[in-house]
Amino acid sequence: MCIVDAPTRYLFFTGKGGVGKTSLSCAVAVSLADRGKRTLLISTDPASNLDQVLNTRLSRQPQPVPGVENLEALNIDPEAAAQAYRDRVMTPYKKMLPQDALEAMEEQMSGACTVEVAAFDEFTLFLADDEATAAYDHVIFDTAPTGHTLRLLELPASWSDFLATNTSGTSCLGPTSGLQSSRDRYEKAVATLRDGEITTLMMVSRPEPSSLQEAARSAHELSALGIVNQHLLINGLFTASVREDAVAVALEERGTQALAGMPEALRSLPSTRIPMQGRNLVGLEALRALCATEESDFDHASAHLDGDESAGVTSVASLPLESMIEELMAQGHGLVMFMGKGGVGKTTMAQAVAVALAQRGADVHLSTTDPAAHLEERLGATLPTLQISRIDPHGETESYVNRVLDTAGSGLDQDGRALLEEDLRSPCTEEVAVFHAFSRLVDEAKQRFVVLDTAPTGHTLLLLDATGAYHREVMKSDRDAKQEGSETPLMLLRNGSHTRVVIVTLAETTPVQEAAQLQEDLRRAEIEPFAWVINASLAASGSGDPTLRRRADSERQQMQTIR
Repeated sequence: MCIVDAPTRYLFFTGKGGVGKTSLSCAVAVSLADRGKRTLLISTDPASNLDQVLNTRLSRQPQPVPGVENLEALNIDPEAAAQAYRDRVMTPYKKMLPQDALEAMEEQMSGACTVEVAAFDEFTLFLADDEATAAYDHVIFDTAPTGHTLRLLELPASWSDFLATNTSGTSCLGPTSGLQSSRDRYEKAVATLRDGEITTLMMVSRPEPSSLQEAARSAHELSALGIVNQHLLINGLFTASVREDAVAVALEERGTQALAGMPEALRSLPSTRIPMQGRNLVGLEALRALCATEESDFDHASAHLDGDESAGVTSVASLPLESMIEELMAQGHGLVMFMGKGGVGKTTMAQAVAVALAQRGADVHLSTTDPAAHLEERLGATLPTLQISRIDPHGETESYVNRVLDTAGSGLDQDGRALLEEDLRSPCTEEVAVFHAFSRLVDEAKQRFVVLDTAPTGHTLLLLDATGAYHREVMKSDRDAKQEGSETPLMLLRNGSHTRVVIVTLAETTPVQEAAQLQEDLRRAEIEPFAWVINASLAASGSGDPTLRRRADSERQQMQTIR
């Protein structure tokens, strides 16, 4: 099977978290390289797992992938990119300005906005700098889940417009000289994205309603950006081989019904359907088997579950979900945050817990920080004590801008107000607005339950970075706040009686590794996770279908790792 028959030079794999973007982008990259095409594979995801899928250690610089001639890969590292950006901007001023002014500039560029724009700056390098990609026939981007990727693809045009109209020479990222040098590159990046002769957006989806709906929304938004050369990949299509197996038949029927109800926006796209594999797509053998043109024995190589072996697989699960609900109810209020890799079921778990709390009479606010989430569509009928909302980046930005103009801008003269309006047009304003909305939800949990469905890991960590930067700034400058005992959002996140962080995962290699890394990142921020939830376990389903049994067998090691 060949996923891409006649690929353009640039391929972007995008879609809802957990649909298989990394596996498919890696499989295509390996396939092209095996055909003699010099290929560069890049991850733009802050929580990249290219290393795990390719079984090799990657860095910010292109490096050969062992075992695949003609293939090189890299991870865009947002933090390292941010430091490189700060160094580049600061260097010309080090001999011109006093130390206190330099420290002020450094502080101005220490936030999440700088991290985002620096990663974006590297991203455009591989789209628009001919020298950076001259050695390659194909450049493949494995992107972050949809909401983060749409933001990334909007940024070239947003920053080009901002730089074209900026008159002050400054921005939330410090002097615009650091950005002006890249202005031509940003404009070229926009042109590359819109050129269907050289760029294709590979819309990856599972045969599931929510995944297909998100793909349709993405297709529409990308078209609005002028990115119209799109190809739909339906990944993980399952066909039951044991008709007497109720789980297998139900899984097949679910996929069939989802495809029958596919949004009209996707029906017109060229598409490829990829069968469900019997084990995780990790390692070169698995990746090559996926794109093999002839029938492969790969799927039959993994061990089978026999007899009583299947009965013990779920023994590592210590508590049912019901026990979590009861423990939360005993608290009476608080923030419950569901975190993890995209596609592991954070939204489903958040909805289930929110409904369970509301059914017990608790006052509950269910919300999400995920730009691509649509809680109302998935939940249907609600309860009288359950409020549902979402942090809408565009709506929050508009409200934030109006609020700043009404307060900080009220006493300014015409020129001062014009400069303020110009600064607020910076794309970084959105990040600040979203942080303020998140902070309000954190504080609201002092009086009621706030159940928060978060964006996939990388995007959420950037939001926590902003929370940390705000905390440091308050502690550094606001002595009154420290004396009065005021609590910053980070303090509330660290307070185990106020915040319960639930890490959601599937019993698969990549989600478990990412969840483990997330736990380490949280602990470095002094936030201790409350629980892990293993979702959608085939081992617990009791299915006898050969493909599902092989996948269930592969869950065993991951469950042991989690324990």
